[in-house]
Amino acid sequence: MIASLCAAFLLSSFLRRSISEPIIHLAKIAKVVSRDKNYHLRAPPSENHDEIGILIQSFNEMLGQIELRHADLIKAYDDLDRRVDERTFQLEAANKELEAVSYSISHDLRSPLRSIDGFSHALLEDCAESFDAQGRAHLARIRNAATRMGVLIDDFLNLARLTRAEIQLEDVDLRSLAQSIASDLRASTPERDVDVTIQPGLQAHADPSLLHLTLGNLFENAWKFTSNRPSARIEFGRTTANGRSAFFVRDNGAGFDPVYATKLFGAFQRLHTASEFPGTGIGLATVQRAVQRHGGMVWADSRPDRGATFYFTLERRQS
Repeated sequence: MIASLCAAFLLSSFLRRSISEPIIHLAKIAKVVSRDKNYHLRAPPSENHDEIGILIQSFNEMLGQIELRHADLIKAYDDLDRRVDERTFQLEAANKELEAVSYSISHDLRSPLRSIDGFSHALLEDCAESFDAQGRAHLARIRNAATRMGVLIDDFLNLARLTRAEIQLEDVDLRSLAQSIASDLRASTPERDVDVTIQPGLQAHADPSLLHLTLGNLFENAWKFTSNRPSARIEFGRTTANGRSAFFVRDNGAGFDPVYATKLFGAFQRLHTASEFPGTGIGLATVQRAVQRHGGMVWADSRPDRGATFYFTLERRQS
C-alpha cells in the first residue's frame, strides 16, 4: 500500500509538471495577452516534443501572426490618419479658395457689371436721339446680357453657399411651403392659368431653407417648361419610386430626352436653348446639392413633349 501511494504521488507530480503546469502557465499568458493587448509575450517552449510541446509551439506561432497583423493594422491606421489630415488640409484650402472666388465674384465682378448696365441705360435715356433703331436694339441687348450675368452671379453664389451652410433640422410642413411657392409664381405671371395639385399631409424633418430652395427650383422649373401649354398642370406629392419613399414634382410640359438625364443636375447644363426657355442652368444643380446635404438623392423621368417628373428623397428621419 505504501509503495502504491508513493508511486501514485510520483506519477501525480510528474503529470503536474509535464501537463498541468504548462497548460496553467499557457492560460495565464493568454489572459495577459487578452487583457493588455501585449502580443510580444511568448510561452516558454517545452523540452518535450509531445502534444503539450506542439500546443505551446502553435500558441507562440499564433501570437507571432497576431503581432504581425497588429503591426500592419497600426501602420494602416497611421496611414489613414495621415491621409485624413492631408484631405482635411486640402479641403480647408479648397474652401478658402472658394470663399476667395465667391468674394471676388460678389464684389469685383458686380462693379463693372453695374457700370455696363448703368452707362447703357444712360445712353438710352440721354442719347436716344443719336441712335437709330438698330443702335437702341444693340444697347438693349447689352443691358439684357448684363442683367443675365447678374442673375448668373447670384445663382453661382447661392450654389457655393449650399456647401458651407450648416443644416438646421426641424419639422417642415411641405404642403404649406409648396402652396406659398405656387402662390408667388401665380402672382409673378397672373396671365397664366396653371392647375397646381398638392397632396395633403406632406411633412419632412429637414432644413427649411434648403427645402425652400429645392421646392422653389423644382416648381419654377415646372412652371417654366409648361409655359407653352394651354392647360398646364403641376403636381406635388409623395410616392414610392425605385423601392423607396420619395417626394415628386410632376408637370405636363416640354419634357426632355431621357438620354440626357445625367446632364440635368450639372451646373450650367441646359437641354433647351435660352430662346426656348430662359434660365441659367443652375437651378437643378442647386436642387441636387440641397438634397445631398440631407443625405438624399434626386433623379428625373421624362419623355420629349410629355412632361417630366422629378423625384427626391430625404434620408434623414421623415414623418
